[in-house]
Amino acid sequence: MKKSLITCLSLAMMAFNGFAQAQQQPAGTAPVSKYDYHDAFGPLLYTKNGSEYRAASGEPGPRYWQNRADYQLNARLNDQTNEITASEVLTYTNNSPQKLGFVWMQLDQNLFKQDSRGSAIVPTSGSRNGGRGQVFDAGYKIKSVKVGDADVKYAINDTRMQIFLPKEVAANGGQIKVKIDFSFIEPDYGSDRTGILQTKNGKIFTIAQWYPRVCVFDDVMGWNTVPYTGPGEFYLEYGDFDLAITAPANHIVLASGELQNPQEVYTAEQQKRWAQAAQSDKTVIIRSAGEVTSAASRPAGKQELTWKFKIKNARDAAWSSSPSFILDAAKINLPSGKKCMSVSAYPVESDGNAAWGRSTEYTKKSIEYYSAKWFEFPYPVASTVAGIVGGMEYPGIVFCGYRAKGASLWGVNDHEFGHTWFPMIVGSNERLYGWMDEGFNTFINSLSTDAFNNGEYKERPMDMHRYGAFYTRPEVEAIMNTPAGIKERNNGLLLYSKPGAGLTMLREQILGPERFDFAFRTYIERWAFKHPTPDDFFRTMENAAGESLQWFWRGWFMNNWRLDVAVRDVKYVDNNPSKGALITLDNLEKMAMPVILEVKYKGGKSERIKLPVEIWERNVSWTFRHPSTAEIESVTYDPDKVLPDYNEANNVWKQ
Repeated sequence: MKKSLITCLSLAMMAFNGFAQAQQQPAGTAPVSKYDYHDAFGPLLYTKNGSEYRAASGEPGPRYWQNRADYQLNARLNDQTNEITASEVLTYTNNSPQKLGFVWMQLDQNLFKQDSRGSAIVPTSGSRNGGRGQVFDAGYKIKSVKVGDADVKYAINDTRMQIFLPKEVAANGGQIKVKIDFSFIEPDYGSDRTGILQTKNGKIFTIAQWYPRVCVFDDVMGWNTVPYTGPGEFYLEYGDFDLAITAPANHIVLASGELQNPQEVYTAEQQKRWAQAAQSDKTVIIRSAGEVTSAASRPAGKQELTWKFKIKNARDAAWSSSPSFILDAAKINLPSGKKCMSVSAYPVESDGNAAWGRSTEYTKKSIEYYSAKWFEFPYPVASTVAGIVGGMEYPGIVFCGYRAKGASLWGVNDHEFGHTWFPMIVGSNERLYGWMDEGFNTFINSLSTDAFNNGEYKERPMDMHRYGAFYTRPEVEAIMNTPAGIKERNNGLLLYSKPGAGLTMLREQILGPERFDFAFRTYIERWAFKHPTPDDFFRTMENAAGESLQWFWRGWFMNNWRLDVAVRDVKYVDNNPSKGALITLDNLEKMAMPVILEVKYKGGKSERIKLPVEIWERNVSWTFRHPSTAEIESVTYDPDKVLPDYNEANNVWKQ
């Protein structure tokens, strides 16, 4: 989802005043501490052993399985009534070890019905997760559900449909085909994930959550049927998609995957430009701003055109349609030597090199970076579409706000295509663990932004003392809560920023970049196109990095613990500065972290000391001997502000 939540978090941070500063204790006096090393370092973080499905090392077990969903989707857009009439054929493969007598489907468009659960929980102040008060003929009209040629019984409850099968689907590879005919009216604003933008040259339809999608049946929960109420995103099976989208002939359509019939839907000149773009590292204009209103920029002689797309091994498909699109493209260079395409579609209102004229460049560089760093981009096309949606990701296509420009446009393009890795490649359960896609993506975004165009949009390092105070306010929920179980105002903090900052600390301050990158890459490779849980991530990081990190998972992810380390006292051995110093630290809050100290000497010299987190493994206070040979002027805890210590008042001891 869109990165502007992080901007909102920054603004909220600026409004947050003072962090409950504790009073400096008199020198040599041990203050009262909340720290309990049995809590921080106690065993039994993991509540179950590894199994044949999910190994104790964090990787898929020898009998890991997951089901498969292949879709044939046909849709027709009526751009006057905003109605989409469609049919799907779902080929569902049951790879589980048990027979299935019914199938659950997600009916996400039902969120926008006035009597939906999601509508019921929208506060009077409004919510980005609803339809902004729009009243229309919302939700699916299910016209028929068939297995083979026979109609079957089904029951709809809010955003879910249970299909009762005439015969159980066999275990270990049994298949069934379900055909569903349906229609719905597209909302103008659909929970900031789908909707319609009015432009001077026509509507831009950005269409998502548009077809009944099979729920995941897994070894963790069985059927995952948590209703769609808006805050939580998606959990979906992988398969191949075959799409046919019929739209007015003056429209251009983009969708997940590769266009199969360009000769039917593009002019000869546009096909020639596509071929040029496929060989070009520079953006090539396919349809210019001046051509948008020209009938010659569309094939002549037809009222409608059908656009055909295919995408393989994907978990979803989305599309966009509009008569108003400027279109441009360039090639993307992948580490294997393969090429794919970066494509951007936007209205004249978004044109210009300061705005969407650089969108294709941004997407190209983002995908090239992530492909080299983590795992190769798996799709033939990466389409970025300007519309009413502030920022939302789907396989091979993303929707971004049409007003974005400059650093904001880089940020949203990079963030939404960063989602290719989380959760498009690594298919975590966003409905329950939003931080496993938004937070991981926020983290990788920080690295790609630093790298882009020699740091064109490089951000200043975070002051983790300020952010730590904000992240760990007592009234804030823990990261491990579900998206639906946290206050909406805390979404940016708990789904995006705090888990992203946690991974940055893990990389930069705890494991180091080399060990972290190896472990993180191992996690992606192990769980590519599979369904990991938080345990699988935690275990993989520990096993691949060779480090017990349970104290870190407890403090930062599972609890909302605070960090407050004080430099209490400095004494000299035998009262003689030349014989070394005894430095005493106190851990005053619940969290443990490694220690970074800066020691300054009279005369101007200084040095750094690093102590491992294990000093807190059985201690609330820690005194260590530092082999100094001169008089110490000051000792400062965490001088670079890279750890989330919320109380700076006790961080410095001075002579």
